[in-house]
Amino acid sequence: MHTHPYVRVPSFLLSSAGSIIRRTSSCCDQTCSKIARSSDAPAVVACVSTSVASSPSYGGRRVIRMNQGLYDYLLAHTREDQVLRELREETSTMRGSSMQVSPEQGQLLAMLVRLMGARRCIEVGVFTGYSSLAVAMALPDSGYLVACETDQVSLSIAKKYYERAGVSQKVDIRLGFAIDTLKTLLNNGEGNSYDFAFIDADKRSYNDYYELLLKLVRPSGLIAIDNVLWGGRVADLQETDHKTESLRRLNEFILHDTRVDLSMVPIGDGLALCRKRDT
Repeated sequence: MHTHPYVRVPSFLLSSAGSIIRRTSSCCDQTCSKIARSSDAPAVVACVSTSVASSPSYGGRRVIRMNQGLYDYLLAHTREDQVLRELREETSTMRGSSMQVSPEQGQLLAMLVRLMGARRCIEVGVFTGYSSLAVAMALPDSGYLVACETDQVSLSIAKKYYERAGVSQKVDIRLGFAIDTLKTLLNNGEGNSYDFAFIDADKRSYNDYYELLLKLVRPSGLIAIDNVLWGGRVADLQETDHKTESLRRLNEFILHDTRVDLSMVPIGDGLALCRKRDT
């Protein structure tokens, strides 16, 4: 059983909060804080779970686990442009709406594009366009985004919001199989010319997308791969479906791929960030 030390609370916080009660649940390792702001105000209860690595070599470092209340807090502190919010809300009424990236993911992708000063990008798997719209809005006026998608219905929604956001001129929509589009780009001499790529499409083809994009992205360019944690199924050895197995193989392959620097980020459904090395 893990125990949690009591935390000394500053006097100014005690005076405003009233009282803080911390307790630990031995069955689920969940720390709960109950804050009563005043005698006539309702109590605010915040329960936050943490995880710790099974190996003691990590020093017992705890990482936070996202529960509903904390995720709502995160969303409330995520900047989301109005046109993105409208697209998200329209998509939420559609079948397959869970394929849409989350607002905090879209915010991160846009931040990465801005930090890199990216001008040329590729997205594999557009759906209704939330992530591609976030990227296109982050690109400069001269920016260029190749958007690969096979479904014309979802693309019609994406196009509507590209126009509404005033970024249609930045987006080159490619209707058809992404592998064919990526090979065409390479055959056109566009290797090593893209700054950023995002993969969020058929999981069984992730390895093919990755290899083609490594040829298209320039040295120091970035490939972001969505769904690498796959709802936790990648860590459950009883899950043996084709998509899960494909993601496991990709994760293991990238871990040992000396062509890239890697950071796997537990945001959304898991995001692998692969920076193409200079040599």
